[in-house]
Amino acid sequence: MVVLVTGANGQLGQSIQFIANKYPKIQFVYTDFQEMDITNFQSCHAVFTKHKPQFCINTAAYTAVDKAEGESEKAHLINATGAENLAKVCKEFDTILLHISTDFIFSGENRVTSSGVEMPYLETDIPNPQSIYGQTKLDGELAIQKNLEKYFIVRTSWVYSQFGANFMKTMLRVASERDSLSVVNDQIGTPTNAVDLAEVLLKIVESCHAELVYFVSSQKLESASNFGIYNFSNEGKCSWYDFANEIFQQKGISIDLQPIPTSAYPTPAKRPLFSVLDKSKIKTTFPIAIADWKISLKKCLELL
Repeated sequence: MVVLVTGANGQLGQSIQFIANKYPKIQFVYTDFQEMDITNFQSCHAVFTKHKPQFCINTAAYTAVDKAEGESEKAHLINATGAENLAKVCKEFDTILLHISTDFIFSGENRVTSSGVEMPYLETDIPNPQSIYGQTKLDGELAIQKNLEKYFIVRTSWVYSQFGANFMKTMLRVASERDSLSVVNDQIGTPTNAVDLAEVLLKIVESCHAELVYFVSSQKLESASNFGIYNFSNEGKCSWYDFANEIFQQKGISIDLQPIPTSAYPTPAKRPLFSVLDKSKIKTTFPIAIADWKISLKKCLELL
């Protein structure tokens, strides 16, 4: 089973490589833009012709949320055109695509019911991105759905890991440079350990491959019914302030940490105020157990 991974040098791509030895039946082909430029269809076609993957995991993305506000064309080229190119080449080679999307496709507004209950986002909720980044990721989702039937779009949130640049590592760096720090406390979501996300992606691959093998061996050639859109993050919810506080507590770091509203920390891109994802669908479809975000954070900090 050949699984081609795009964006292999990013934190999710590195997280897949980190756990790859647990999946000896998979032959991984790792590519970054030097080996395969997803914004160029011919580049994609050449790599697929050479390796003929059964699965493609697209972790390549333009993720500089604020920078995207001034680089909309570049963000769209990677997040939307790149996704469309992969969808088209996957269709030609009968490859199953796993694509990573984001909570930023939602507005984060009006999620509290009249009884005061916050409603996590379902896969069926209508997207309404408030930023260029969110819009380009939604455009990528729509391009995949238009051009391909065999896909898994996995929406996630607040990704961090021991690899690359992310909020957790930024907090640790800042804490080594100053005695006080202010972090917004009115944006609510769920941190996601990229290694946990990598595990889920490979479990989807294994589950889907097993199902396809069964269909072929039993001559039941109907297509699998579980393709589509799924939410995944760790369990629980918190604010960015809570996330930072937990990082410092677990590391035993003493710092004057102050909560502030979003209005006190303006950014070029608007963030969702509430973007907790409902994970019922992925938990009932695939054999996965999702860890609480604090437990996954502890494992990540120990690896550092």
